[in-house]
Amino acid sequence: MSIICPSHDPTPLVTASEAGAESRAGFRAVSPQERPRRLLLCLDGVPFEVVRAARSGGMFDNFEEPTRLLSPFPTLTNVALAEMLGATPPNGYESLYFDREARELRGGVRKYIGRRTPDKVPSSYMDELDYQEPLAFEFLIYVATEAVWRADMRRFRERFLSAPPSRDFFGFLKATDGLLHIGGPERLTVALRSLDRLLREIQQAAGAETEIVLFSDHGMNLEENRRLNLQTHLRRNGYEVVSHMRRERGRRRVSAPAFGLCGYAALYCGEETPPAELAEALSDLEGVDFSVYREEGEGAAVVRGARGSARIVQREGGGETFYRYEQLDGDPLGLAEELRALGAEGLLDESGFARDADWIARTWGHDYPDALANIYRSVYTPRVRHTADVLVSLRDGYYYGANAFSRMVRLLATHGNALRSSSTAFLMSTHRTFPTHVRSAEARPVLRG
Repeated sequence: MSIICPSHDPTPLVTASEAGAESRAGFRAVSPQERPRRLLLCLDGVPFEVVRAARSGGMFDNFEEPTRLLSPFPTLTNVALAEMLGATPPNGYESLYFDREARELRGGVRKYIGRRTPDKVPSSYMDELDYQEPLAFEFLIYVATEAVWRADMRRFRERFLSAPPSRDFFGFLKATDGLLHIGGPERLTVALRSLDRLLREIQQAAGAETEIVLFSDHGMNLEENRRLNLQTHLRRNGYEVVSHMRRERGRRRVSAPAFGLCGYAALYCGEETPPAELAEALSDLEGVDFSVYREEGEGAAVVRGARGSARIVQREGGGETFYRYEQLDGDPLGLAEELRALGAEGLLDESGFARDADWIARTWGHDYPDALANIYRSVYTPRVRHTADVLVSLRDGYYYGANAFSRMVRLLATHGNALRSSSTAFLMSTHRTFPTHVRSAEARPVLRG
């Protein structure tokens, strides 16, 4: 959604002079016996830039500088937190998903009805939470925004103050996501100001030795968004959009789960529907930035969009990971300049591969942060149990989702795509400084160590 302990030496765990060395060598793991109590608080959907602006305006000045926490594509809560916390992957990208074994759509609105029973828990990361909002709040945030935010903060405060003071506390405030979606950054800034006051109160009650770690699961584009006419476009191009593929066969059959109003789409192909042809059919649809799919037999991820196509190839060797970016036609990820720089510095081998560490050193602040590893892993690693055949990243200003939800709200911000605004979450601590960026897959030692 998204603490009081015995006295300890309040010296920061990482001093300013040590920060550079720790940035290069990795994070120091600190066991619960060696460090003060920690309040870990996740704010759903809060971008790095919003928090940096809030800090420059005087909020959260008891925290060290925020760092960029790089969220995995698609930039969605369950996908991000499962990876950040090393938890089980959710069934799908959202609560409505395509089940590859059953070959049909499953889940949906039923997840939000009634109590939060075990079948409604998407990932094991939720087992670690000491506080999350009541299930009903996830929808009520869109109709009673201010009331839900105030209630959420009050419930979090009460739960924290009544928790055993001898262990860490992990809270998740989801209302921030809804505030941004329908209220924009101005509404969120007001909420962050009230959160700043609450956290100062908590620190005073818990003692200066209690570390507060504040972070988010993903970012958000901060502009009004309009609907992508995905299913209409698919039908015009001869595709049949279906909810199941249990019996019938057909060359151009696609399932396209539509739920939250987000900047991505997950497409599942019938047995006789080539992902490459589907991605090509989407390349001229207004609002589509790129599509990515697995190239069978080659172990490559193919990226295709209006700006051309490219292949991302991964190779392991000597305990390291390497990536190659092959421009087939154009430069869909805008990496030509970085590729030239790597070559000029002698960091490409004879096959065109460069070390993963060299790629991220040049792309953590790119339009597509950590572009090669992030996009390759989106189709080759189990970020969800039922990985899509084609993942679509939309341009900022566009969303795909359920018609019913799009009629309910005016969408002033959203997330889901691979662009910097959605991919750059934040991380900051009252006690520690961090490097300029932390990958989601490397976040758990920082958060829970």
